[in-house]
Amino acid sequence: MEVNNYKKVQKVLFVILLANLLVAVLKLVVGAIIKSASMTADGFHSISDGSSNLVGLIGIYFASQPEDVDHPYGHNKYETLAGIFISFMLFLAGFRVILGAIGRFREPVIPEVSIASLVALVLTLVVNIFVCTLEYRKGKELDSQILISDSMHTRSDIFISVGVLLTLIGIRLGFPPIIDPIVSLVVAGFIIHAGYEIFKENSGVLVDEVAVDSDEIKNVVMTFEEVKDAHKIRSRGSLNDLNIDLHIQVDASLDVERSHELVHDIEEAIRSRFHRNSEVIVHVEPYKED
Repeated sequence: MEVNNYKKVQKVLFVILLANLLVAVLKLVVGAIIKSASMTADGFHSISDGSSNLVGLIGIYFASQPEDVDHPYGHNKYETLAGIFISFMLFLAGFRVILGAIGRFREPVIPEVSIASLVALVLTLVVNIFVCTLEYRKGKELDSQILISDSMHTRSDIFISVGVLLTLIGIRLGFPPIIDPIVSLVVAGFIIHAGYEIFKENSGVLVDEVAVDSDEIKNVVMTFEEVKDAHKIRSRGSLNDLNIDLHIQVDASLDVERSHELVHDIEEAIRSRFHRNSEVIVHVEPYKED
């Protein structure tokens, strides 16, 4: 990712951090006042949102550092490490909510639902929708893995807030208070699921999982007439740090200068098809008819 894009990602994360902290404080205060386990759980989830933004800011700071002697391939994977850390934060937050819900099953507390608390929850829901939409759109625009991962986290917050809202309305309409800790468990499920999705996506980058289908790359390469075959096609990394290498076979009579030009043309075609900042290495071999 370009340095300028990293700065844009930092600005987005900072704005979202402020929004998440505002939402978290509002939910925790209202949850404590009305004694709602589900709203308090939702508030802790919003705190984890803010914490993940801080982790993202730290990860982006290190990822934006230029290449050096000890890191000839750059520092891009710090962004991936930040995503992994966020997933573990979500796992911890989810288990904390589960423990809180178990306590409420043992000692039930009837939430004091008011119109003011419902309005506060609707306001936080609107903020969450805005944050999720902004973060995902900017993540795609800036090719930022951390923004896209964090937007997945925030998206789960929307469904959670809707669940809490329906729970409080249900209690106000006379449903039994046990639905409050039940919803807390649902909240925990969303949190843990979001953590799993983020972990799965980022761990794939760390263990060099295939990033692009080899057949798609071969289809691009085989559009060049001089290329007789392509094999040993590999890819790894993330969208903003994509690495592709492959072997091509050409006629043995093709001179060095044209082979050199062909390699550059293939690299440019692959970058145009997948990502402009992709690192592409093409090895040339003489074609032999077996």
